[in-house]
Amino acid sequence: MQVPDDAIQVTDNTLTLNLQNIAVIDQLQFPGGTGTIPASFTYTATYVKSGAAREVMPKSHDPLSSVGWAGKMWMATNTGTFAVAYSDGSFSATGSFDSTGNFGEMGTERNGRFAEHDNDSEQADALPLLQEQSIAIRKGAPLTHVALVKGRVPLSTFVHSTTAKH
Repeated sequence: MQVPDDAIQVTDNTLTLNLQNIAVIDQLQFPGGTGTIPASFTYTATYVKSGAAREVMPKSHDPLSSVGWAGKMWMATNTGTFAVAYSDGSFSATGSFDSTGNFGEMGTERNGRFAEHDNDSEQADALPLLQEQSIAIRKGAPLTHVALVKGRVPLSTFVHSTTAKH
């Protein structure tokens, strides 16, 4: 699901994700099961950073490498709640969680061709391309005009094909 912009609140030391009554489907048999039940899902998590930032430098120039990124990371903790309920009322569950005793961190990162740059202006120039493509997906545009991204792929490697079959 696409997370709405207003579901995320960021301050100097915290990030809160708040999703309310999101429509979901519970598939009773996976994969390829026939039974599905409509449900709603509510989730709230707050992440809090602490201590001094740790600078991360890229250890690879391979854009698909898991260590080909740079950034600043802080130690972090989280707390949150969740609730799910079937639309027919036959099942519901609620709970809470926290990161007590577990590792956690949060921060910012640059990856792909941006990993070597301290300047965020190149990243800002790349954002309209990704926004245009996500809009194209929502409007049902042909996939020949959309770059689908998985992993750490630098934007400079995108190639748009006008001859691909649907």
